[in-house]
Amino acid sequence: MMNPISFHLKTDDPRLAALSAADARMGALIALIGEIQTAPQGPHFASLARSIISQQISVKAAATIRGRVLELAGELTPSALSAVNDEALRGAGLSASKLAYLRDLSGKVLSGEVVLERLHEMGNAEVIQVLTSIKGIGKWTAEMFLIFGLGREDVVSVGDAGLQRSAKWLYQLEERADRKYLQQVMGSWSPYGSIASLYLWEAINAGHVDSGHTLDQLLDPLLYKQQH
Repeated sequence: MMNPISFHLKTDDPRLAALSAADARMGALIALIGEIQTAPQGPHFASLARSIISQQISVKAAATIRGRVLELAGELTPSALSAVNDEALRGAGLSASKLAYLRDLSGKVLSGEVVLERLHEMGNAEVIQVLTSIKGIGKWTAEMFLIFGLGREDVVSVGDAGLQRSAKWLYQLEERADRKYLQQVMGSWSPYGSIASLYLWEAINAGHVDSGHTLDQLLDPLLYKQQH
């Protein structure tokens, strides 16, 4: 069994040095935020099942439903989920569509049509193709799996609204209707696009993007004080 994947990015990580050298603005953000560590996702099936359950609902609601499903099944595995009847799973809070998605995921894994243990052997495009063949798993979910489930270092989800918003803030980009902010700036991030993405997400989590101040103001305390 493979060890759970996670990113632990310390300030002396050579990948951060390379990313900072290639993109000064990203380097400044890395300097502001410092160390980042992501949580291991655990087994692939459980990770994908959690993603399906969590779609389009609040974090709190998703946690509640996941807990109920886990209580019913005992564990998030295809065989355990398949042993629980539809009525019980609907009673746990699953919508009809999410129930269908989980059944499709379980069925494809149990039949061998999708072999999750082989995903690490595939390229990014092939992983996305395999995962999006499962009902309820779109490109964004597949891209998140590439980053957090497989630890791929060069993935940028250009359709991710958070990344778009953070990139617009970091690089002080003009508003654009097509939202293609990432495409304007991501050219220098390879081969560490995932790591750049982690720092963009953390800029939102830390409150920097919504602070009302630019990165330069946050890095320069004197300038920051002059704005108050």
